[in-house]
Amino acid sequence: MLYLSETDIDSLLLDDIRGGDLTTRALGIGASAGMMTFSLRRPGIISGLDAAARVLQRLDLQVLKTGTDGVSASGQEVILTAHGTAERLHQGWKVAQNLLEWCSGVAQATHALVTLAQAINPQIQIACTRKNIPGTKDLALSAVIDGGGTVHRCGTAETVLLFANHRHFCTDPGDWRAHVLTLRHAAPERFIMVEADNELEAMDAMRAGSDGVQLDKFSPDAVRRMMAFALSDAPHCRLAAAGGINIDNIEHYARTGIELVVTSSPYYCQPADIQVRLTPA
Repeated sequence: MLYLSETDIDSLLLDDIRGGDLTTRALGIGASAGMMTFSLRRPGIISGLDAAARVLQRLDLQVLKTGTDGVSASGQEVILTAHGTAERLHQGWKVAQNLLEWCSGVAQATHALVTLAQAINPQIQIACTRKNIPGTKDLALSAVIDGGGTVHRCGTAETVLLFANHRHFCTDPGDWRAHVLTLRHAAPERFIMVEADNELEAMDAMRAGSDGVQLDKFSPDAVRRMMAFALSDAPHCRLAAAGGINIDNIEHYARTGIELVVTSSPYYCQPADIQVRLTPA
């Protein structure tokens, strides 16, 4: 899991329980001792478990993890248990459940993409972008890793990626060689990746000496043509397919032989179904 600070954990809790739990308070049951268990209703990859456990521990609950992030759990298998007062159990319930449901859903969706793609092309990697749901980046990227995917870019300072929107501000937007040389001089230790919107741009970018070209919204047939061009004219250049790739078409891209696919689709998947049960202890 990517690092979450205590401030991050507190923020997750405060968003839901800043005013306490009115129902528990009104019933007068807050001091009662209780137990809470979390389990997947259907088999799937677990993610968000460490974060959920930290949320509950922040409420001074006694927590036991019986699952592991990045590992599959069977249906009805208890993966997390907490003991404490009814007040604290109810305060942590939905925050922990939401974390587990969304993160596990992203992890399972990533796992499905990786499994389908690697069954056809064992060398292919599924990389997820920074275009995640606002406010979820650390959890989202952790879930992708738990699902067997890789991280494309955590942020704009991490890697060099030249977009058309950058080139629009350059003196000659079509001078790929000048752009690549400028970037290589300014960031000499970095991999120089550029994005191409069509086949002519991709070929120009490869001829210009870029280290990699991201093929944005290229069809599988176009990807094959660019791979053949790279093999003959730019064997140093690594290609990535990006844009609109998801569970419905990943097999078509895997069959091209490309070794890197970039996608955001797992972030918008169906959440996992986590069953939570609270009982007196």
